Amino acid sequence: MRFNKRTLIVIWFILSLLTISTNLFAHGVDASTKNFLTANQGVAIGPFLYIGAKHMVTGYDHLLFLVGVIFFLFRIRDVLIYANLFTLGHSLTLLLGVLKGITVNSYLIDAIIGLSIVYKAFDNLGGFRQILGFQPNNKVAVAVFGLFHGFGLATKLQDFALPQANLWKNLLAFNIGVEVGQFVALFFILIVLGCWRRSPSFYSFATATNTLLMTGGLILFGYQLTGYLAYG
Repeated sequence: MRFNKRTLIVIWFILSLLTISTNLFAHGVDASTKNFLTANQGVAIGPFLYIGAKHMVTGYDHLLFLVGVIFFLFRIRDVLIYANLFTLGHSLTLLLGVLKGITVNSYLIDAIIGLSIVYKAFDNLGGFRQILGFQPNNKVAVAVFGLFHGFGLATKLQDFALPQANLWKNLLAFNIGVEVGQFVALFFILIVLGCWRRSPSFYSFATATNTLLMTGGLILFGYQLTGYLAYG
């Protein structure tokens, strides 16, 4: 079996997302970001914009979910609808989680985020129709999983004693940064998928790619569940 150049690029892209070392980030926050959040005492719009964007661009769990969501979306209109539903969900729980102090165990939330990747890959493989005999409403599912992704973001910030004065300003900047990062990630993912879709190999390897996505989601789920059992 021979792989053409476009197929190899896509497989490399997916594998790169799957193999990002979880040791680079402690619950998704690198050392420099941790130092800034720990020391910051005032309004810092620019840095929080940057941190939000960086968290999304380097957040392999969010990226893998987005790949699964748009894998079979061929119209920009559909991509925007699903992206907006995801944005609405995670923005709501991010803001409420931090501002209202709603705490959720970070390991359990990240485990559910891993399952969101499994869900979308399983759906792309036709698993619900073929194995379970029904098709869930994907728009509702993406919005609901967006809520969990938002709580995942909130738990990252709740680990730090952020000053309450003008917290909403920094939080809003962080959320806008997340959306900027999501837009950038979507842009490059669509370029890669767009190139691949023009190749006959797209449908030939769609099953293998989504199986790889589902495997990645299961690995993330197992990793976080192990963390919960060990430290939760």
